[in-house]
Amino acid sequence: MKLIDAVLIRLETIMKDKNASLYSLNRDGGIAKSTLSNLLNHKQNKVMLNLLYDILSTMGVSLKEFFDDPIFDEVTD
Repeated sequence: MKLIDAVLIRLETIMKDKNASLYSLNRDGGIAKSTLSNLLNHKQNKVMLNLLYDILSTMGVSLKEFFDDPIFDEVTD
């Protein structure tokens, strides 16, 4: 699995768990809806760490918590 795929799967899982939406991340974190939409619709093949940090911080999730998941054991590329 590619790293971007693992990141997006993990991000989508956390968003579901936290009941977060594009709207709430925009409202609460000031993250552009278009940026979030492009990312979540796989229109980008990479994500900047500062953007990921902003998204996670808005949901109250640390980078350690995010990356401490078995899905990242499957990353080969």
